[in-house]
Amino acid sequence: MKAKASQMKALYDANGFLTAIDVLGKDELQQASKEHAKLENKFGKEYTQYNLHNTHMQYEWVMNLAAHPKLLEAITAVLGPNVILLDSRFICKYPSSDVPHKDNTAPYVAWHQDIKYWGFEGGPVASVWLAFDDVDAENGVLQVIPGSHKQGILEHRVAEMPGNLLTANQEIPRHLVQVEDLVECPLKAGQMSVHDGLTVHASEANMSDRRRCGFVIRYVPTTAYPVKDPERPRTFPATILVAGTDEFKNFQDHAPNFFTKTF
Repeated sequence: MKAKASQMKALYDANGFLTAIDVLGKDELQQASKEHAKLENKFGKEYTQYNLHNTHMQYEWVMNLAAHPKLLEAITAVLGPNVILLDSRFICKYPSSDVPHKDNTAPYVAWHQDIKYWGFEGGPVASVWLAFDDVDAENGVLQVIPGSHKQGILEHRVAEMPGNLLTANQEIPRHLVQVEDLVECPLKAGQMSVHDGLTVHASEANMSDRRRCGFVIRYVPTTAYPVKDPERPRTFPATILVAGTDEFKNFQDHAPNFFTKTF
């Protein structure tokens, strides 16, 4: 296990991402998909595209995904043994036959870095995409620029093309993105990818007749601490210690009663 962890760490440090990591078994995936379908039915697909935010605080099955041992094996390999769950969100790109595109504009995610608007310092952030559906180029696969995490924080501006799903509608200007180097991260349902908060990444619109749904979870080491960000003030109401110990106490542990840390 130590050898595997060291290999993952070396690849992650070099490239800024890992992909095709097996997490959920067939039965686990089936059960999680059934639970997510209940939320789709309850709230509607238009809402569940992007608004199921920090549901790990409400639903035990979601918390179990965010603290899945196979997932945390990868996260502790790249961040170290002491890890805080910072934030989570389900993101679903539905085909237009299920959720019509507003103003005939298909939703996409512009080139950006996660850490730009996150309001903390003192450590990196690792962003996970845990796939509920197979992901490929047709339905909006994650695209990353290997090694871009070594460039520091790049300029971000308001996106020029409508349809950007990012909350702050931010994008990195194209001339700063080495698009010729991009790597796609296709996944089978039940697999995950993880990328550094400084890794430049994006995803195209889903132009297929298949859904592309995933659970996005962000983790930081316990050394991280919140800072005031005048560009976008943030609060952290859903932080939970999911691995190791926290000697710094920079974030409050909001663990729900149904969660017992085992990692």
